[in-house]
Amino acid sequence: MKRKLFAALTSGLLILSPLATAQQGFFVKPLVEKKVTQLPPGELFWHINTFDAKEQAQAEAGPLGLVAEYDGKVWLFTLGLAGEGTKGGTKVAEIGPLPRIAAQEYLLRVNEAGGPKGSATAAHTHPGSEAFYVLKGELTQKTPHGVARLTAGQSMVGHGVDTPMVVSNSGSEDLREFALFVVDANKPFSSPAKFD
Repeated sequence: MKRKLFAALTSGLLILSPLATAQQGFFVKPLVEKKVTQLPPGELFWHINTFDAKEQAQAEAGPLGLVAEYDGKVWLFTLGLAGEGTKGGTKVAEIGPLPRIAAQEYLLRVNEAGGPKGSATAAHTHPGSEAFYVLKGELTQKTPHGVARLTAGQSMVGHGVDTPMVVSNSGSEDLREFALFVVDANKPFSSPAKFD
């Protein structure tokens, strides 16, 4: 039996390309989202806070806040100006300034993403800005601008509209991260891309 399996593997019948194998393990799941028609003037930042109760977070959310329960915690993700805080809750991160976009309608979305060691997304773009906050493991983002690496507790702003990217787990343990978006709600959220 082992010889037959080895023969099948080495004949190429069951072998996947490294990228195909990596993509199979990387996941992206929308955690929370909302559409809005206006963004405040000035430089925008994502503010991430945790709360003891969902009701507390919802009371602080305002028109640009998103509340989600994740991994036993209540999270509030608020788009706002630098230094804006919330009453109550615990500050986790302030990420920005974000590249601005102009649109008739905006989609604010937080995705949970990650996967096992070596997993990666396919090359893709978004019609807006993306920011990252790493909960566990090590994230690498590759773009035409270079390579950036983050570990647990770190955050960064991605590049602007339609920047090709690949996001991967470059660490030795599972990756879990939040990807925070401000994108044009009337365009496809994600599109395939190629690196030149």
